[in-house]
Amino acid sequence: MSQHPPRDKRDPLARRKERHVPPGLRSSAMHALSARAAAGRFVLQACQDCGAVTYPPRDACPRCWGELVWQDQARGAVVLCETTIRATTDLYFRDHLPWRMGKLALDAGPTVLAHLHADLKPDDRAEMHLMLDKGGNAALFALPAGGRPDMDDHQWCEFTVPVKDRIVLVSDARSAIGRAVVKALHSAGAGLIFAGMAPPARAADLTDELSGLDRVQTLPFDITDSSLVAEGISKIAGPLDIVINTARFVRGGRNLVDQKRMMDIAVLGFMRLSAACAPLLAGRPAGAFVDLVSIQALAGEAGFAGYAAAEAARLSLLQSFRHDMRAQGVRVLSIFSGPSDDEDHQSVPPPKVAPSRLAREVVEALHMGREISCVGEVASDAMERWLADPALFVREKNL
Repeated sequence: MSQHPPRDKRDPLARRKERHVPPGLRSSAMHALSARAAAGRFVLQACQDCGAVTYPPRDACPRCWGELVWQDQARGAVVLCETTIRATTDLYFRDHLPWRMGKLALDAGPTVLAHLHADLKPDDRAEMHLMLDKGGNAALFALPAGGRPDMDDHQWCEFTVPVKDRIVLVSDARSAIGRAVVKALHSAGAGLIFAGMAPPARAADLTDELSGLDRVQTLPFDITDSSLVAEGISKIAGPLDIVINTARFVRGGRNLVDQKRMMDIAVLGFMRLSAACAPLLAGRPAGAFVDLVSIQALAGEAGFAGYAAAEAARLSLLQSFRHDMRAQGVRVLSIFSGPSDDEDHQSVPPPKVAPSRLAREVVEALHMGREISCVGEVASDAMERWLADPALFVREKNL
């Protein structure tokens, strides 16, 4: 049986270290930037009149007072100079000193202050990213251009969720998506993966390939049963860094029994799981909760009305949970996808998302700290249309 990875011993009588989050006060324009950074975009404001690109976000063009619009920009930049902060009165940054900042000239035009990766020095080319800090606010981070930088940089890790050596719970590892997620986490170097298996046990469990993987431990887990959720969490018996909710029940039509089951998993199941895991995640330096949501949560569809309603309620709960956990420094990520290539969507024609692709996106979202991700052409197109015109999107979905 897989064991917990070794961890530092803590004095049980010592007071637990308090964890803080970065300062949270931002302007409305900065919140608009954060909303776009949550999806992994690198956007800045550009003036519709003179074309100037500006940063930080503001309400009018600083050159001509023209109207500003958000536009995707080139990520390239040059490091002009750097400094290391060694003293501060801010509680969050006091715990992470020394902290490197730099001034960079963006290819898009503005000169900005940004957080610097440890491998960058003056005159280096950099690749800019808009990252969300643990308080959910956007910040500029500069990575070395070209190649893959050291992902263990302590400043970069404050904006992401490292998977290597972490303890992870996957709520439903019986499904094709759940199994793919467990394998992807294992390949990414997770320290210990708890793979939830809803009772009753099956004969195939004896020869299941997941049970043969090192650092993977199966346990009875069913988010529709409060006692099994509590029992499963108690069996973890230690720290928990990441929770990935892969549980779902997909059925078309208007069968009331099926609709009740979908609501029990998507809504009540989410509430049971999040309530049980929140205290454990809040005490971790890089805690994260990942939920896989159908893109049908954005608008109901006649053929899957009950499922769409359940996913919409789940999304609403997820957004509230994200707000609650920001004060604890816990990231709550949502992965939107269209129909997946599994037994739940046998009657749906392509294009479909392969479970392995969805699993890779889960790991990538954690590594990049991306709050909102869309996997596959169906989900990406639906999100783009919904953001452009929600009323039209709902109407087109049900023509």
